[in-house]
Amino acid sequence: MTSLFDVTDNDDILALQPRLTDDDPGVRRIALIELADLEEPDGLLWLIDRLAEDPIADVRAEAARLLEAWEDEPVVEALCQALTDPSPAVQAAAAQSLSLLKSEAAGRVILPWTGHADSGVRIATFRALRELRCPDAATAAAAALDDESASVRREAVGVLGWLKQLDALPALARLASADPDTEVRRAATGALGLASDAQVLPALRQALRDAAWQVREEAATTLGKVGHLDAGPALIDALGDDYWQVRLRATRSLGRLRYGPALDALIDTLGHRISNLRKEAALALGELNDPRAIAALQAAQDDGDPEVRKAVRIALSQLQ
Repeated sequence: MTSLFDVTDNDDILALQPRLTDDDPGVRRIALIELADLEEPDGLLWLIDRLAEDPIADVRAEAARLLEAWEDEPVVEALCQALTDPSPAVQAAAAQSLSLLKSEAAGRVILPWTGHADSGVRIATFRALRELRCPDAATAAAAALDDESASVRREAVGVLGWLKQLDALPALARLASADPDTEVRRAATGALGLASDAQVLPALRQALRDAAWQVREEAATTLGKVGHLDAGPALIDALGDDYWQVRLRATRSLGRLRYGPALDALIDTLGHRISNLRKEAALALGELNDPRAIAALQAAQDDGDPEVRKAVRIALSQLQ
């Protein structure tokens, strides 16, 4: 039987042979770490072999972790295969290594796995694809918006958001409004910010009335990113939300939009009991660039919170 060591003449790798084949899994694991430290391409064969064949899950998981720095096609394929390992620890290590990949070429190897029968594999592969900006992933991600798994749908939304797929906006708007899972609605709401198109405003206004405050918070943030003044009235209404997190994001977005009609509401927020809200209100008033805010800001110069006082100074410097 041919040994993996028959394919190398690297003395450093050959010197590790006794420990790489030791009966003690702890010894094998440490030897794999030393092998990876060599950063020799010949060592990949052994790392891939141990990921697939070692009888001990801890050793397989270590091999998966050690392969994170390699983007060769056989490595990426081996990590995808490891997502089906019977050990959750190995699956998690493989998923983590896949998520650290950076090359679009790696994305093409991962892509076929997005259709795997196991939802955990689909989740991991879409998560890995998200930051690779692989254009070919758009079709698979769009199809996965109807996946039975909420986690898969959430990861697919992330892929489409990173790819800035404008043709996915109607489907994302549907999820933002109607998906039964809070985190999917929140992710879809955030992804709508990939466009400055007014067509997303109805969905974002609806999300600003969502039953879950996390979705409302995301909607308030995204309305500021989209940049349409038509969002102003809904954001002013959001200043009365039951959750301060939503009010804070609405305040920030009103400043970002420089929405003049929000002046009085922002001045009222400048007196809120929560200091983070007072700080954001001060900054937003500065961005409005309306001299009518000067008196209220001057009155807030002695605020008990130093961060609020700093925000007030910044705002006044913009107005004077």
